[in-house]
Amino acid sequence: MDGISDVAVGVKRGSDEMSMYNSPNSGMSSISDGASNGSDNKKPRVEAAPPSRVLHIRKLPSEASETEVIALGLPFGKVTNILTLKGKNQAFLEMGTEEAAITMVNYYNTVNPHVRNVPVFIQYSNHKELKTDALNQRTQAVLQAVSAVQSSGSPSSDVQEVLAAASSPVLRIIIDNMFYPVTLDVLQQIFSKFGTVMKIITFTKNNQFQALLQFSDPSNANQAKLALDGQNIYNSCCTLRIDFSKLVNLNVKYNNDKSRDYTRPDLPAGDGQPSIDPAVAAAFSKENSLLGKIPGALNPLSAAAAAAAAAGRVALAGQTGSSGVLLVSNLNEEMVTPQSLFTLFGVYGDVQRVKILYNKKDSALIQMSDANQAQLAMSHLNGQKMYGKIIRVTLSKHQTVALPRDGLDDQGLTKDFANSPLHRFKKPGSKNFQNIFPPSATLHLSNIPQDVTEDDLRLLFSNSGGTVKAFKFFQDRKMALIQMSTVEEAIQALIDLHNCNMGGNQHLRVSFSKSTI
Repeated sequence: MDGISDVAVGVKRGSDEMSMYNSPNSGMSSISDGASNGSDNKKPRVEAAPPSRVLHIRKLPSEASETEVIALGLPFGKVTNILTLKGKNQAFLEMGTEEAAITMVNYYNTVNPHVRNVPVFIQYSNHKELKTDALNQRTQAVLQAVSAVQSSGSPSSDVQEVLAAASSPVLRIIIDNMFYPVTLDVLQQIFSKFGTVMKIITFTKNNQFQALLQFSDPSNANQAKLALDGQNIYNSCCTLRIDFSKLVNLNVKYNNDKSRDYTRPDLPAGDGQPSIDPAVAAAFSKENSLLGKIPGALNPLSAAAAAAAAAGRVALAGQTGSSGVLLVSNLNEEMVTPQSLFTLFGVYGDVQRVKILYNKKDSALIQMSDANQAQLAMSHLNGQKMYGKIIRVTLSKHQTVALPRDGLDDQGLTKDFANSPLHRFKKPGSKNFQNIFPPSATLHLSNIPQDVTEDDLRLLFSNSGGTVKAFKFFQDRKMALIQMSTVEEAIQALIDLHNCNMGGNQHLRVSFSKSTI
């Protein structure tokens, strides 16, 4: 029990030390001798504690973790112990040697240390060592991990996990409420304001767009996280949620619109992905207007245009982004119709016109309401399977889709949907704006008549050629989730059954869901 009581004394003594600081703005504040009580603050006689390998850190932000405190000491040598006083926003950090502690204090006297963007204050403690008996297992695990890294130079995955917050240059980024598309190049543009971005990998997980982004230095990653976590890329949407990754290095195999290694421009595009046109990439890198002040937002129109340009799909010309027309290719020409394209692309915007090309019936032009909707549809539907074929979606050079001249029959290949009652986004502020998700195996059903049962809906969706894996009614039974066995089956079911008449003039509404059952 001696060790524990010594630590308890250390905690109390530490809080006494707090009351004895006379120079709050100095990195090396003076303290009175250990025997004094708080009243000595009124006396002019003070003396600094002599150098010690135990350092007293104060004014820590309340959410600061042990790993972040340890990170302050890591550059100066081995960290052998830590004691945090959460209620007082203080900590004690024990370095391996007195020399390391002296170097650390001298350095932080000239460069003010920060934890989570908050300045903190460091000075020598009256303690010469910290006892470990009373420390919890987690703290000991952190210290063992630090020790292992410092001695071996090659952290194991367990060690990486423990040290992630302190030393990972890799951030995990999740985009919430992604109404406008966010591309790899948009992320690079935003995050490069905080340091050199070396690698980015983007992917969709749990129906959410995510990215891993690696800086050249962990401190840059920390600054970017502090500045950007919770910010919106565009006005009131596309919210960044940022954490440190457990990874310390990303392995990028291809340079394309899904992954990029900026240190290896020689990497192949791979997997049929469009590679980045060097001229477009160079032009894009000079475009500095993408992210305004933080906090704040991008201009959605220019951002959509820049994102498209960065993906190598259009040149950075004056009219970039003004077109809402998409070119869709590799369609199944035996099956596709203007109506099926209207229904699928209508999930991401209000489709105005569709033209299947007369001389190339595996391709179509689709005119959306605006460039933002075109960009959104492209980012979500490019590479998806429709009628058994992987479709390609790019921005078209056409500004509008022309209707056939009067009296000319084009075999029903062109259709005008401008006045369709089925547009999802014609009402400003509609809830549909908040419920835009990538294609997923789980579909959200709404406007279900009261007399329609689970068996009815399972049968209906099975008849679209897929297998129903799971089903769940919401409490009011007007809405439900239905899970197909693949995303392709769900896409097919949505095309076939959105706006299906369920009787009594009630039409079923079908969307992609972010949930799973």
